[in-house]
Amino acid sequence: MGAGFGASRTARRMTLLAPCAALLIAGYASPSGASFTALSDTSATPAATASASNPTPSALKPIDPAAFQSAVERAAMKLMVPGAVVLLHTPQGTFRATVGTTELGTAKPPTTGHHFRIASNTKTMTSALINLLAQDGKLRMSDPVSDYVSGVPGGEHITIAELLKMRSGLYNYTSAPELAAALDANPGKARTPQEMLDIAFRRPPNFAPDASYEYSNTNYALLGLVAEKAGGRPLAQQFRDRLFAPLGLAGTSLPGAADVSLPSPYSHGYMYGGSAYALVDQPYPADMQADARSGKLKPVDYTHQNPSYATAAGGAISTADDMATWIRSLVTGKVLDPASQQQWLRSLQAEDPAAPDGQKYGYGIAYQRFGPQAAMYYHGGELPGFNSFIGHDLDNDVTLVVWTNLTVSPDGRTTANALLPTVLNQVYADLSLPTGAD
Repeated sequence: MGAGFGASRTARRMTLLAPCAALLIAGYASPSGASFTALSDTSATPAATASASNPTPSALKPIDPAAFQSAVERAAMKLMVPGAVVLLHTPQGTFRATVGTTELGTAKPPTTGHHFRIASNTKTMTSALINLLAQDGKLRMSDPVSDYVSGVPGGEHITIAELLKMRSGLYNYTSAPELAAALDANPGKARTPQEMLDIAFRRPPNFAPDASYEYSNTNYALLGLVAEKAGGRPLAQQFRDRLFAPLGLAGTSLPGAADVSLPSPYSHGYMYGGSAYALVDQPYPADMQADARSGKLKPVDYTHQNPSYATAAGGAISTADDMATWIRSLVTGKVLDPASQQQWLRSLQAEDPAAPDGQKYGYGIAYQRFGPQAAMYYHGGELPGFNSFIGHDLDNDVTLVVWTNLTVSPDGRTTANALLPTVLNQVYADLSLPTGAD
């Protein structure tokens, strides 16, 4: 699906349906010395009794909070994540499953109020801001990007809409090996969007505008500059004034270029190996996998790697509570006016033309049907230290947020995404997903 900050691996692993095998959680023993604390803060508010006059079978299962917690614990342990949070809102109530710790070597259980780096979930915000600016008449989706940013290869033929839908053809700067090397050599260094664009523009485009779909962070680096030009203010300020403050997202922010901190309370974020394992589709070698499973190889703490290389494409910080409010508000029409909301919903386009009913990507949002009565608007985020998923099912009023503080499991799966079958099989009665994932 390409809903993470990184590369094509995320594109494959974010898919809710296929390949199903990539979403199954293999059984690994926890590493020696790792602590997975079973927490008892799973909670639910009781649901109203279903109306007997409604003959339509519910798409949702009754959720047992203890079983929900237990399933998430088992799946997280198999993925060897230090800590994980699942926040679920359904018509039955609110359910929270939390596992492990926010910092290795300590017993600091995560909560839905802990801050984490949301990576490419930031794209939903950048897209929303672009849509608001279009709503205001400050730009048009048909405008060429060259009207706002100079030096874009073929920019006079690439529209704002094509950037939003990942159809520009521009090379993805996070795929460049020199970026990962630079991040590892100087993780605290501030980097500008233009520096990231320069990396991308040294390579030729991969295809002509609108000829195909390819997830590329370059698109959203450009959109951040477009928003600043059209809105006349820094991106962080526009995010705060137009998105975060109106919705009461007090725990959400886009940090400045030199800011490597996270607001308290926060989770540390970990990953095995160098930045390339998050930014490009580079599998762990067999010896690394074995050493990680045995505990011989310890994950690297990436918490304070400077995220300025991500910015509009993946630089924001938030909490599970805020992200649940955000994705539900965005999908249910509380961010855009009705006309703009309809345009946003109609923007969805099949990623693969040969599968018109498969996964779709639109203006900073993905959509997929994964059961007879189940479909979700969603996005995901991946960068060194964290992996996350946010989604809202409009038909069944289900909101789901998952975050983990280990980017990639030892066997190479993005961890929050790998938890999805476990969670969804707890929620939905009839899924096109494998069983036994937990």
